[in-house]
Amino acid sequence: MLWSDGRLVEGGTLPFAMADRGLLLGDGVFDTALAVRGRVAFEAAHVDRLTAAAAALGFLVDRAPIIEAMRALAGTAPLAAIRTTLTRGPGPRGLAPPPEPAPLLFGSAAPARAALFFAPLRLVLTSIARNDTSPAARLKTLGYLDAVLAARDAQAQGFDEALFLNTKGRAACAGTGNVFAVSGGTLVTPPLEDGVLPGIVRAELLARIAPGLGLAVEERPLLPSELEDAEALFVTNSLRLLAPATALGARAYDSAGHGTVRRLCAALRESVAAECGVGVDALDP
Repeated sequence: MLWSDGRLVEGGTLPFAMADRGLLLGDGVFDTALAVRGRVAFEAAHVDRLTAAAAALGFLVDRAPIIEAMRALAGTAPLAAIRTTLTRGPGPRGLAPPPEPAPLLFGSAAPARAALFFAPLRLVLTSIARNDTSPAARLKTLGYLDAVLAARDAQAQGFDEALFLNTKGRAACAGTGNVFAVSGGTLVTPPLEDGVLPGIVRAELLARIAPGLGLAVEERPLLPSELEDAEALFVTNSLRLLAPATALGARAYDSAGHGTVRRLCAALRESVAAECGVGVDALDP
């Protein structure tokens, strides 16, 4: 299902300007959210991040149509994976942005898979470096080719997801989510300046869930050796929620069985359910 210009559209195609800078230059941003029984989990945070990302690229957008799009798409399936995309719109040939951009907003929804929530995954390091010097590393831009290529290589090796180091050799993120390590009762995740997207679930864990469970939290550089030594690893994003890692390359982990990870999963499940006004059983496979 698609949303465009204030209405839902059946099918998979929309009219699209061939001069749109999102298509030609990747000049745009997007957001991915989970909706449960018609309500978007952490809706305000998703809208805030998307509008802030557009502003960082230099064009302003109104929040109201973004909210309208997300809410309309949320009602298309009991569990919906919603993607909301913003481009700068069409422009003349060349790199310089048009002085008066005409942003394009559209959205799509597909059924989300409850089996993906909290499901374990296998990670492998990719040789592609996350460019922590680029402002785009901290925005959900349309240029995802590094992640696409890393995912292809990871799957060819029998893994589920790639883990990126940055140009300094520090852990940055997975291809589609934020990475956390559990060490000595402390939850550690790389800081944004290491080339990290400010994930919605990441923020929920850091600001509310982990402190509510009495867990110590650190945002600091993480070296590969620290990942190897960690008691548990996991990846967060809006569709997986929290995915315990069973491996990082040859190193095996029992992350799903770790007490801290189990508590975080239970608390996050309750948080998403409360956000969407449903019981926790609505998130069951």
